[in-house]
Amino acid sequence: MKNLDSTELKRLHREWRRQTNQRIALILDSVQTPYNVGTIIRTAAALGVEHLWLVGATESPTHTKTNKTALGTQRYVEWTFVETPTEAYDAATAANFRVIGVELASGAQPLHELDLSGAVAIAVGHEDRGLSKELLGLIHEAGYIPQVGKVGSLNVGVAASMAVYEARRQGWTSTNVSP
Repeated sequence: MKNLDSTELKRLHREWRRQTNQRIALILDSVQTPYNVGTIIRTAAALGVEHLWLVGATESPTHTKTNKTALGTQRYVEWTFVETPTEAYDAATAANFRVIGVELASGAQPLHELDLSGAVAIAVGHEDRGLSKELLGLIHEAGYIPQVGKVGSLNVGVAASMAVYEARRQGWTSTNVSP
């Protein structure tokens, strides 16, 4: 076994891109910490997220601290600021996305048990308060990430990354790609 060189890595990424035509988007509902926004943007760029809707007080992708974790990947993902969660929901559904919230909420199902195939917009919320009541009242479904350790919640950047990866995993047509 050896590390892939840059040519091999590009080939591998091309092969995986050919394995899906799934559309994924994100709604960031007042995610305020620039480092979290940067983490989410970098994950979005790595996993082929089509669009980000940044709601309310969500920190700007152009903020210096956001760029520390995004590392310039903002240029690979389209994003739009909107004032309210309803505007984000309306824009996502107008673009034919189902909106799935990642939240520890009544009625939420384990994320891996939800159908995240097809066009899906994953909504994540504020670092302390989670998704706003406004957006919780609009989403099609809610999912949570089951945890078995001593900590009851995850950082929003980590949770968003896991949710986007699960959606992408469910959208792959084949997993017979290897380096």
